[in-house]
Amino acid sequence: MKKYYIQDIQDFKTRKKPFATITAYDYTSSAICSALEFPLVLVGDSASMVMFGYDNTTPVAMNEMLLVLKAVVRGNDAALIVADMPFLSYQPSKRDAVHNAGRFIKAGANAVKLEGGREVATKIEALVKSGIPVMGHIGLLPQSINAMSGYKIQGKTKDKAMTLIDDALLLEKMGIFSLVLEGVPAEVAEIISNKVKIPTIGIGSGPNCDGQIQVFHDVLGLSSFPPPKHAMQYKNLNKEITSALQEYKSDIEKF
Repeated sequence: MKKYYIQDIQDFKTRKKPFATITAYDYTSSAICSALEFPLVLVGDSASMVMFGYDNTTPVAMNEMLLVLKAVVRGNDAALIVADMPFLSYQPSKRDAVHNAGRFIKAGANAVKLEGGREVATKIEALVKSGIPVMGHIGLLPQSINAMSGYKIQGKTKDKAMTLIDDALLLEKMGIFSLVLEGVPAEVAEIISNKVKIPTIGIGSGPNCDGQIQVFHDVLGLSSFPPPKHAMQYKNLNKEITSALQEYKSDIEKF
């Protein structure tokens, strides 16, 4: 089985070959993604909701993310594994950013992801100088839900679009190896993808990014709640699992 590295992810852009990435949160989901040879798996801070039952991504802590990461690493020999740095694990200082990112790398992550543009540029630079690969993330920032007053498309005006473009170029200069564009108008995502030399990975940002990412639970329809607008749901396993469990329960109760 091929092991993917950063250069492999960057080669997708050079070859103009679209690629699919996915989140994973436990050994079982990670092993499935490994068998399918997804080139990149994100241990997303969306684990906050889908694994721990919090309302959004802000409550999840480093120790919880480390627990999830270690399970994903044990289940996957193929993917480049990127760990999402949770809220307040990197914002306070460059020292915090390097220390906490280092904990993820020691636990088996191949890279880390930070949310934000110019406001986190110095932290990204510090991480890269410390030998820690970094994936950027701009546009809709789930960790900033309170500051953004909810989940809203970003970059809809000319000025805000230019800010996103400038941020993308700055983060590339700081040394990120790829960039997630979340909740960005498709035309803005396309401009950014054409301007930067690194791969862009879209979620809710149209079809013209170099790659796409989706949440494992959204693709399979595992949640009992309606999927987000940007979700690409291929199955409704929540319904099928509920039906199977109900059938099992009923059979036992007939004994």
